[in-house]
Amino acid sequence: MSLPDVWFVLVAVFWVGFFVLEGFDFGVGMLHRVVGRSEQEQRLAINSIGPFWDGNEVWLIVAGAATFAAFPSWYATWFSAGYLALVLVLAALIIRGVSFEFRGKGRSGAWRATWSWTMTIGSVLVPLLLGVALGDLLAGLPIDSSEEFTGTFWDLLTPFGLLTGVALLLLSAVHGATFLGLRTSGTVHTRARRAARLLSWPCVVVVAVFGGWGQGLSSGGVWRMVLPVLATLATICAALLIRRGSEGAAFTATAIAIGSAAGSLFAFIYPAVMVSSTTASNTLTVAGTASGDYALRVMTVVAVLTFPLVLLYQGWTYYVFRRRLVSPPEPMEPSTVAD
Repeated sequence: MSLPDVWFVLVAVFWVGFFVLEGFDFGVGMLHRVVGRSEQEQRLAINSIGPFWDGNEVWLIVAGAATFAAFPSWYATWFSAGYLALVLVLAALIIRGVSFEFRGKGRSGAWRATWSWTMTIGSVLVPLLLGVALGDLLAGLPIDSSEEFTGTFWDLLTPFGLLTGVALLLLSAVHGATFLGLRTSGTVHTRARRAARLLSWPCVVVVAVFGGWGQGLSSGGVWRMVLPVLATLATICAALLIRRGSEGAAFTATAIAIGSAAGSLFAFIYPAVMVSSTTASNTLTVAGTASGDYALRVMTVVAVLTFPLVLLYQGWTYYVFRRRLVSPPEPMEPSTVAD
């Protein structure tokens, strides 16, 4: 493999890592009002992701930075095409992050309800919008010969992009529900299992359609079917394991499912990075958008030295905070997730 190919794979790995790790955070944010009817129960759900959510978001930053450094032309065209959508993503990330910190600062019910809703809305919008943006890469956007996006905001709402957004949204919700099943107890645990059961089979259908449609849009090849088939099988396994009450195995299955679904997009599109719906000759490719050889070699050395350290640190964090939360915090004591 050439260095551009290696970095295309690494960019895909960063996106996969983001959805696997941040996906359950999004799911908990979406469902915390569903599984928690009282203030104490909602705080128990939120506190289950307290040690993890901000560290998991770093993967999104790394994915964007790696795209900028390794494929500047791809980054410029993709991000300029989605300026408005990107602003919505950033707004959703901001209100979601602020809600974690501000929600426990006030004692009034209206204050907490407001920040709970911002957490829910932000947790829904981010995987949905990012899924649309990733699906658009394969569905195709109007790009001219100068690598400039020539469409409007409405051109971003491609049918396959919208399906991808819904697929990643549902996968995040099921992933979050299985995580709550592992991390909580009592009523919250029971409701999380019920939510996982209700969401799992619709998720199977959407993921299967996503895989088949994506394969049809790709340039073919049996090897491109591996990840979408794995995503579908893992989602089916998750649904069956949720029904049996095998929480650890179900969470593993949802992690494989959402990771495989995210990785499928990059398998479908390779060796392109962004399809042009205007004409095939304007499609951006791995080789045509990559940085120079020297830059990629320096980046590779840095990645080899730092990436294992990041994995070790995150693994240690999950190990330290591996225990189940068995009781909610005191009802009237303001707190933040960071505490």
